[in-house]
Amino acid sequence: MTLALVTGGSGYVGSLFVARLREHGHRVRVLDLADAHDRPADVEFVRGDIRDRAVARTAVDGVDVVFHNVAQVPLARDAELLRTVNVDGTRILLETARDARVAKVVHTSSSAIFGVPRANPVLPGTVPHPMEAYGQAKLEAEWACLAAAADGFDVSIVRPRTVLGHGRLGIFGILFDWIADGADPVVLGDGRNRYQFVHADDLAEVCRREAEQSGPAVLNAGAPAFGTMGESLERLCVHAGTGSTVRRLPAGPAAVAMRVGSFAGVLPFAPYHWLMYARSMWFDLDHLGDRLGWIPERTNDEMFRESYDWFCANREATRRQGASHHRRSARQGALALAKHLTRFAPRAR
Repeated sequence: MTLALVTGGSGYVGSLFVARLREHGHRVRVLDLADAHDRPADVEFVRGDIRDRAVARTAVDGVDVVFHNVAQVPLARDAELLRTVNVDGTRILLETARDARVAKVVHTSSSAIFGVPRANPVLPGTVPHPMEAYGQAKLEAEWACLAAAADGFDVSIVRPRTVLGHGRLGIFGILFDWIADGADPVVLGDGRNRYQFVHADDLAEVCRREAEQSGPAVLNAGAPAFGTMGESLERLCVHAGTGSTVRRLPAGPAAVAMRVGSFAGVLPFAPYHWLMYARSMWFDLDHLGDRLGWIPERTNDEMFRESYDWFCANREATRRQGASHHRRSARQGALALAKHLTRFAPRAR
């Protein structure tokens, strides 16, 4: 039995990592600023900031493997935190983990490092090209991991596509709220952009399996089957049965409105949303099968249905504001005014 540290273990993805590790017989410790209300009693908890070297030393003491999930997300709208948590925090964690003789670190990165890809599918060796501050910060965190690996430390990087799954909310909470109330969701452009998601449980399994591998690696994780953005949302509307149908808005003007509304503080979007919502992006998964003998199992449609059904069953709880950004629904702001006006937009084809 090993002792695994999950940084950011009170957040959405981190809490699923905790559950997966316990299922496989590991002892688990969490490092986070806040304690989750549903943390199991047998999971140790260290409260503190990943940027505090003394806190990081306490967290890694006696640990065999680290799953590094602490991240400052763009919706927090704090440029200094975005950089210091994602970049400086990762460097401090790597340094203290190495000093503590941790055997393996698995770092959760982001597909945002690729910005709008020049070609699909994206491969582990595709040259990153971030187009906003979050993607740049996650790339610099990767550089710290690669430098540690080049210096002999066993550090692997896992890059997930956009994460979905039971309990995953954030911006998706708004989508589910609209569909549950019979409002029409929108795509930007014609909705024919191919867009891959990844189920949070599949991401957790990729990271767990990689922790058992010897030597550094760079892995991309996504759904094995997916279609266009318009297809994903239309099938979700059919599943919901509330009368919602997908509408389309012109991509350029809509992206400008998203940006302006976000900077004005009246819309809950981050730069990645208006950069990527109308774009195609997907990962090739062959390398996962070669490395791990396993690839993710849930399709886009499966994870959308599961996420939506969970939202409907837990709708009141999703309004709780004390949870992490991804464990609660984003505030709609001006979107609440547009909720029942999208029916006047053209239908997606």
